[in-house]
Amino acid sequence: MSTRRVPPLPDNAEEASPIQPLSAEEARRLRERRPPVSPWRVVAGQAAAGMVAAAMALLASGRPEVGWSVAWGVFVVAFPAAVFARALARRSAAGRAGVGFLAWELVKIGLSVALLVASPRAVPGLSWLAMVVGMVVATKMYWVALVWTRRDRRNGN
Repeated sequence: MSTRRVPPLPDNAEEASPIQPLSAEEARRLRERRPPVSPWRVVAGQAAAGMVAAAMALLASGRPEVGWSVAWGVFVVAFPAAVFARALARRSAAGRAGVGFLAWELVKIGLSVALLVASPRAVPGLSWLAMVVGMVVATKMYWVALVWTRRDRRNGN
């Protein structure tokens, strides 16, 4: 049985990692070139797409409860996302953005579950399938917001 010898770690830290830290100027230019996606833009997109989906469901089915079910599904996703965005914006302003991220994500999930449990009482004649469609429409807006942001960056906006 042969043994392989592992070479010792280099003494110099710069030699150890091919990744070099950015200077302050390089970091500033990178932030200007790739600004973060605003969570409020995502929430606004969720609400707008939800209104369109609810109107289309109402027109396609002719039943108001189907339109309300789609709208409720969007609300189940968008309202907790808005609470989460607001909480992180307040924490970020105080310079503690990373501290409560996990806790607020748990609050967001708990709020979504509570809204799902309340669904039959909130929407008379609830169509569960239509509500799930609304939830999917709202959830997919995260990807649409990323695509819009990427397109805006390419156009120089």
